[in-house]
Amino acid sequence: MKRFRPSKPELVYALKNYNKKKFTADLMAGIIVGIVALPLAIAFGIASGVSPEKGILTAIIAGFAISAFGGSRVQIGGPTGAFIIIIYGIIQQYGLTGLAIATVLAGLFLILLGVLRLGTIIRYIPYPIIVGFTSGIALTIFSTQVKDLLGLHIEGAVPADFIEKWVCYIQNFSTIDLATAIVGVLSVVIIACTPFISKKVPGSLIAIIAMTVAGIIMTNYFGIHVDTIGDRFEINPSLPEADVP
Repeated sequence: MKRFRPSKPELVYALKNYNKKKFTADLMAGIIVGIVALPLAIAFGIASGVSPEKGILTAIIAGFAISAFGGSRVQIGGPTGAFIIIIYGIIQQYGLTGLAIATVLAGLFLILLGVLRLGTIIRYIPYPIIVGFTSGIALTIFSTQVKDLLGLHIEGAVPADFIEKWVCYIQNFSTIDLATAIVGVLSVVIIACTPFISKKVPGSLIAIIAMTVAGIIMTNYFGIHVDTIGDRFEINPSLPEADVP
């Protein structure tokens, strides 16, 4: 029978038997996850309709909070793509204030579900719903990134409707930027193929490093410019002022 422990963050118990070996392993894992998570946070921030620095700040603050108060010593907290569509919709309709209120309410609901021991309800949700939800979110996110992936030049805003969006892409396919498309497609290929070569180093990390170096070489030595985050956005290095909704 599993011995009951008081409800405390796992960090309290993990630090009791902490040693140099565990610290070395955690340090390497933290560096790799951090390198991958920060560009990912930038991408998710942009896709969610906010500026890049908001994605960075959110990933850092949430990462520390999850590590400090989480319930597992092997849990890694980082940005996830599943909420991009939801967050984007809330921001477009209600702004950042609406997003802050929705986030607080979501947290309260999660606490309430935990207190009432209602987490077991997840067992009764059909598995195809979870797969369909995840696949649908992935397809929707992919469809929103095609313009930037291929470097399409489209006048005005891209339609929000899924079918109309793809019609717009097809109509403007002749405006594709070849260099941008090559960098984007090669990044996807590297991420997909890396696990077949080595599972120790994340493919996303290799793709970020390799394609960043390739972009610098293309710009400086071949005169082929591929837009960077700095070209598209102005990242504010200062912390934002506290604003209560």
